[in-house]
Amino acid sequence: MAATPSGRGLTVGRTTRLPADAQRAYARTVSQTHEPATDDRVHSTLATVDWRRMTFDLYRRVRATADPETAHAMWRETRDAMFGEHPASPLLDEDARDFESLPVPDYDPAWRFRARVESAEPLTMDVETGTDGIVHFDRLGVVVLPGVGTLDVWSHGGYAGGVFVPVKDASAGKARGTYGGGRYLLDTIKGADLGGDDGELVLDFNFAYNPSCAYDPAWACPLAPPGNTVAVPVPVGEQYDF
Repeated sequence: MAATPSGRGLTVGRTTRLPADAQRAYARTVSQTHEPATDDRVHSTLATVDWRRMTFDLYRRVRATADPETAHAMWRETRDAMFGEHPASPLLDEDARDFESLPVPDYDPAWRFRARVESAEPLTMDVETGTDGIVHFDRLGVVVLPGVGTLDVWSHGGYAGGVFVPVKDASAGKARGTYGGGRYLLDTIKGADLGGDDGELVLDFNFAYNPSCAYDPAWACPLAPPGNTVAVPVPVGEQYDF
């Protein structure tokens, strides 16, 4: 049961409700401590909303494009423009000044898979993200990718749900390799969704991308756990040369 200002609470089902006197005390506390939103905060929040909107639209167009190589070229071009020009770009100012394009190799169809999510022992993962607090994930199952290995598929425990599949390969943290903390293949709650049907997911490593914390240490991101680490290098998707 959640703590309340008066030390009391009423648990109804899965919901903790404050008594009336505690609600009033809590309201006074909030009104006294919360500062009005500044112009910078409003601008930053709306810029982030627009970034998310553009990301969802980008992946919608990727899924609607029949040829994966054509979709990948569009994905690269759009992300380069977003990183270079958008006010919500995760690039630090000093990196943005010299930015030309993200390090993404040409498309290789050998790294595209359709995989069925197979059942696995339940696991949970709680990640301290800083900006979003503690984010809870439940293991939904695993996918088996020939020549690569197995990856855990995680279900986002938040109210919006979603599927999350990070990956850390054998080149992570090495020179001319990938980001040391791993990359994301799918993060559907934020728009990164390559499609799939009939219990299968499209997992295309050419579309693997770095989390925001790869560019700015102020971010705290969910990184790839052991079940999302593979023993082979993955030379496609966004690399890391910062």
